[in-house]
Amino acid sequence: MTHMMTEHPYFGAFFMLIFAFTAFLLITNLATFVGKKFANRKDERLKNTIYESGPESVKQQNRIDSHFFLVALLFILFDVEIVFMFPWAVDFKILGTFGLIEMCLFIVILVIGFVYAWKKGALEWQSIK
Repeated sequence: MTHMMTEHPYFGAFFMLIFAFTAFLLITNLATFVGKKFANRKDERLKNTIYESGPESVKQQNRIDSHFFLVALLFILFDVEIVFMFPWAVDFKILGTFGLIEMCLFIVILVIGFVYAWKKGALEWQSIK
């Protein structure tokens, strides 16, 4: 190696990165080899069953009612309303009366949407028994 190459400010970091990567590869390959070589092998049917997800399902899964989807959409809509109100609240003094009127108009539009969803029965849980 030349003297100029070893004086580079990132030479030590690069060398440590290469060393760490090589050590990682050697250790993982050694662990894999030792594990396969000295493993106690018992072929049992019970070992191959799924245990993380509970019992195996044998019947058709239940479908989720679309009403939950509608409620989630309404939640996101009114959650986004809060996201739009936060910058207005931060700059309330700078925006003045015009900002207040604009935010009131925004809230009125959202209240109209909420009343419409309520009148259409989007918040009624009649189908759930």
